[in-house]
Amino acid sequence: MRYRLTFVAGLALGYVFGTRAGRERYEQIRKSARRISQNPAVRNTAESAAQTGREFADKAVHTVTEKMGDRVSGRVPESVAQRVRSLRERTQGGEDDWGTSNT
Repeated sequence: MRYRLTFVAGLALGYVFGTRAGRERYEQIRKSARRISQNPAVRNTAESAAQTGREFADKAVHTVTEKMGDRVSGRVPESVAQRVRSLRERTQGGEDDWGTSNT
C-alpha cells in the first residue's frame, strides 16, 4: 500500500509540474490534495505511523545505550546532546505536530 501511495503521489506531482493544462487544473488538483490530507482517516494513519516511528526510535536509543553504556556519553558533542534534550522535552508536552495527543 505504501508503494502504491508513493507512486500515486509521484504521478500527481509529475503531472502538476509537467502539465500545460493551466491554472484551473492546478487549483483543482491542489484542492483535492488538501481535502485528502484533511481526511480523518489519513490524519489518523499519519499519526499512528509517527507514533510507531517514535516507539522504534526509543527502542533503538535504549538498545544502543545498553550496549555502549557510558562510552557514548563522552563522545557525543554537546550540541547534539542539547538537541536530543530539547526534542525529548518537546515530545513530552502531550501533543505532537498534528496538535493531537499521543495516545
